[in-house]
Amino acid sequence: MFIDEAEITIEGGDGGAGKVAFFAKKSGPSGGNGGRGGDLYFIADSNITDLKKFVETIIFKAGNGQMGGSNRRFGANGKDLYLRVPINTTIFDQVTNKEITLTEKTPRVLICRGGDGGRGNDFFKTSINQTPLKATPGEKGQIRKINLILRLIADFGLIGLPNAGKSSLLNELTNANVKTASYPFTTLEPNLGVFEGKIIADIPGLIDGASTGKGLGIKFLKHIEKVSLLLHCVDVESENIEKDYKTVIEEINKYNKNILLKESVVLLTKTDLVSQNIIKEKIKILKKVNNAVLPVSIYNQNSLEKLKKILR
Repeated sequence: MFIDEAEITIEGGDGGAGKVAFFAKKSGPSGGNGGRGGDLYFIADSNITDLKKFVETIIFKAGNGQMGGSNRRFGANGKDLYLRVPINTTIFDQVTNKEITLTEKTPRVLICRGGDGGRGNDFFKTSINQTPLKATPGEKGQIRKINLILRLIADFGLIGLPNAGKSSLLNELTNANVKTASYPFTTLEPNLGVFEGKIIADIPGLIDGASTGKGLGIKFLKHIEKVSLLLHCVDVESENIEKDYKTVIEEINKYNKNILLKESVVLLTKTDLVSQNIIKEKIKILKKVNNAVLPVSIYNQNSLEKLKKILR
């Protein structure tokens, strides 16, 4: 199952306590300082594809610093923790509402600092108090509750109602092997395919009321926020293709109206199933809402070549 969101708690390591100790054969304190707690980093990794590991485990903590030792020995520092996430993962702090997105240009970020180690009693020695019994505990590491949100890096986004032919087109244009069938919601999660070095994302179908939680909802629309071109699939056999088109547009608008500012092409799909007269009639209707309309069929190579030309 593709996981693109997770809610976790992350912690820097706690600092080690300082030690109270004295030299064995001579007076004077010898307690060393505690080690520093480890820091917690996130790293963008192109080999990671989703956030599954952050659902299986929800608390992550860097290593604690060790307690100081006798003979003025410092405790060992805690081990830093590096959490690897997919490129284009956003880290959102639930308390501060601040966020940062890991990209190829910003592949690593420190999110939780470890606490400083405590002071041993040797640190507190003075000319007045040469046998201090005081030592301090280590500081606690930073704790944050965060959301991880993955937005797929795609150049083109396939959108449309369920069973509009999106996955079939993705399979035909790329090396993807997405399950297809003639019933709604065959696609239950985003699928990716590569066409001549560019990524096409197939987004699960929207339905009327998706923004209020019906069907699969709109949780996957974040994956098309950064595409350069929307490919809006409309089934040629639909009894009301204008309504089908507007249903998807309205649901996207409720989610993020800026997506609708992107360039788009309407793909009138499954044209092998109807006559040329019906195709012409449906194109005429769709051009009322979007002037860029292309009839396509996975069984018509000429139509696919026209689509490939647009993608190029």
